[in-house]
Amino acid sequence: MIAAPAVDLQGGRCVQLVGGRPDDVRVSLPDPVAQAEQWYERGFGTLHVVDLDAALGTGDNLDLIIRIVTTTPAETQVGGGIRDVARARELLGAGVDRIVVGTRALDDPDWLAGLAGEWPGRVMVALDTRHGRILRKGWTEETGLDLASYLPGLSALSLAGILATDVGREGRLEGIDREAVGETISLSPHPLWASGGVTTVEELEYLDEAGAAGVVLGMALYTETLDPSDVATRWGSGANMVKDR
Repeated sequence: MIAAPAVDLQGGRCVQLVGGRPDDVRVSLPDPVAQAEQWYERGFGTLHVVDLDAALGTGDNLDLIIRIVTTTPAETQVGGGIRDVARARELLGAGVDRIVVGTRALDDPDWLAGLAGEWPGRVMVALDTRHGRILRKGWTEETGLDLASYLPGLSALSLAGILATDVGREGRLEGIDREAVGETISLSPHPLWASGGVTTVEELEYLDEAGAAGVVLGMALYTETLDPSDVATRWGSGANMVKDR
């Protein structure tokens, strides 16, 4: 399993939100590029970058994303507001290793299939949930879909993985729902990355043993509730994941 720090971008800053709510910012740092470099230097070979402004339709941090990708010698997976082929092509062409798509993938299965066909193994699908229901458009709208009914329909696609985020637990440092995450891992036809609420080493060990391919860590790392050095030593290096730039 690989642990990837979240580098969430809002208004040109690196932030951490509580419960996926853009008005509840708990961490706000002025230099996302420096933060990304710091995570890499501390031993994390993969970074998870999200453009929150693009996801919510309130702005765009593309220049910052490109700076992170070109200055930080780590693998990057980037999400937030990727809703057309032009944006996907721009990011992948700039050196992003994997793109993470959510709203458009839910709304337009044919578009997702075309994207995965054009870039096999480089597209991840983000499935953000609150109270078991899949959300869209930056966590602001509920779709009525649940993971158990949606995941099997992705089995034929050449995806890099699924990112399942429990938005209701995100940023709260209250721990994961082990039963729900374990079930999602078993249901997923692709490598499953978990996110939202991971707080303890024991939870990381559980996810690793349950078969998670990766975990995205945010608040627990930024507040050092989890020891970044310990996490990086055990799950962060991914030496074979680091780019040869």
